[in-house]
Amino acid sequence: MTKQIISTDAAPAAIGPYSQAVRTGNLVFLSGQIPLDPATMDVVEGGFEAQADQVFRNLKAVCEAAGGSLDQLVKVNLFLTDLSNFGVVNTLMEQYFSQPYPARAAVGVKELPKGVLFEAEGVLALS
Repeated sequence: MTKQIISTDAAPAAIGPYSQAVRTGNLVFLSGQIPLDPATMDVVEGGFEAQADQVFRNLKAVCEAAGGSLDQLVKVNLFLTDLSNFGVVNTLMEQYFSQPYPARAAVGVKELPKGVLFEAEGVLALS
């Protein structure tokens, strides 16, 4: 098995001992993205919707760095600190993804790194 590390300045740099994404074969495993502005590495302001939007922009940047797009994500895992924001996530996913949508899990969690409200990660399938 060979691993190719995917990295881009268009998404936040890893803040620990991990890669933004790893490709093996035609699959790319994307690390969790939180709502950090890649230019400043600060959490975006504006509440849950602004944070979720930034997360999807970060995921998009990593997908593109791997040579793909959000529409090639086959699995997405979502982590929310407040499940009452689930409707906002659905609305944003309709803006960022086209049908057929990826498989998805949504999990309510107590807390996330840096006190953010939302995190997402996924698996990308390249041709």
